[in-house]
Amino acid sequence: MKKNLSIYALALAAGLFLMSGCDSKLDVAPTQSIDENAALSTSRDVEVTLIGCYDGLQDADVYGGGFQYTSELLGNSDELGFGGTFQNLLEMYNKQMTTANVGAANSWAGAYVAINRCNNVLSALDIVDEDKKERIEGEARFIRGSLYFDLVRLYARTWGDGDNAANPGVPIVLKPTRSVTDEDDVPRNSVAEVYAQAIEDLTAAKTLLPEENSIYATKYAAMAQLSRVYLMQSNFAAARDEANSVIQSGAFSLNPTFESLFFTFLDNAGANPEEYIFSMIVTQQDGVNDMNTYFGTTISSIVGTAGRGDIRVLPKHRALYEAGDARGAFFVTPTNNTFTQKYLDQFSNVLQFRLAEMYLTRAETNFRLGTNVGATPLADINAIRTRAKLKAATSVTLASILKERHLELAFEGHMLHDLRRNKMNIGALPYNSPRLILPIPQRETDVNKALVQNEGYN
Repeated sequence: MKKNLSIYALALAAGLFLMSGCDSKLDVAPTQSIDENAALSTSRDVEVTLIGCYDGLQDADVYGGGFQYTSELLGNSDELGFGGTFQNLLEMYNKQMTTANVGAANSWAGAYVAINRCNNVLSALDIVDEDKKERIEGEARFIRGSLYFDLVRLYARTWGDGDNAANPGVPIVLKPTRSVTDEDDVPRNSVAEVYAQAIEDLTAAKTLLPEENSIYATKYAAMAQLSRVYLMQSNFAAARDEANSVIQSGAFSLNPTFESLFFTFLDNAGANPEEYIFSMIVTQQDGVNDMNTYFGTTISSIVGTAGRGDIRVLPKHRALYEAGDARGAFFVTPTNNTFTQKYLDQFSNVLQFRLAEMYLTRAETNFRLGTNVGATPLADINAIRTRAKLKAATSVTLASILKERHLELAFEGHMLHDLRRNKMNIGALPYNSPRLILPIPQRETDVNKALVQNEGYN
């Protein structure tokens, strides 16, 4: 039976675009399926498809900014203002989303496009050159595991909100979709199952990936992502140990100043700072930073700045900083609105993980567990505070650690997830409000009748 276009057809079309095997660029048959022997027949074909996995990951609605600003808008409690005209962002800001929300639909589709490309790569490992096989498998599994983790965080109840084994998560698809039939009506797996799949992929990636891998994912990126997964599960010992391993590796170092972490194109010729563990690379020819699009603005005195200026920083947020905090000065008010300086650079790389997050995770988890693995919570917090030009603290509490996390990682995509995992209200909404969960896109439920819609959506 012929079906309407769904995530699987989208994934198929996008995946085939990146595969070689045709004698002529114009010799393209308009078909819903392709012989897999023609699609991936050499190691080079698989390597090209892997690049397509990264291309899907850096999509503007995925790791190119969409996942991050969605978290910031849904997690906002009057620390941000919104002055844009895009309905999908306004719905997120107001926590009044509809099943037709374009942002939710594009993030879902973009993630599954990348997942299907990863599945194509993983299905063809037997033809990959032996000296490249482990790395290629590790990269594909890192991307797939990361996407499943972020999908379940946004489109399902948070871990611990009810029965993880019963709460619907997102569909797990582990085989490439090369033709679209009724069998592709895949139901939602449970939240527990999706977390288990993410951990399985990321744990494998940690073992398979090298310590250095140019601009691509390394074993340390997998460890950093695992630390996030375990932190969301309140598995504090595992989150601590993954963060500690990244810190103790010595592969990264805290930048000497907070200001030097950003403007990677304008001030750092496009290179990542030593603190960055993994980012989406943006150049003048490729890639997009949608955090710049919405958080950024054009400052006439700073060449290379850009952005719509839709998301502004309100006084409630700025009042949280102590006097002398360099992070509290990292804002600009060109007219009547205040903006963070983190995203002024039009071609800045889109940050995913940096070392400061690992210090903050290690501090929090050590404090909760009463341990001092790697360092004391006080020492880790002071490493962050003194870099921000603040006096070293003499003691810490869970509240003070979480506040340092909030200020250090502000606007980097952590807000919703940190509040939900700590069961904190978001404005007048409880942490488990259905209004803080993205809808399953209407175009998906129309095509796939096996998909159950989230609570609160018609």
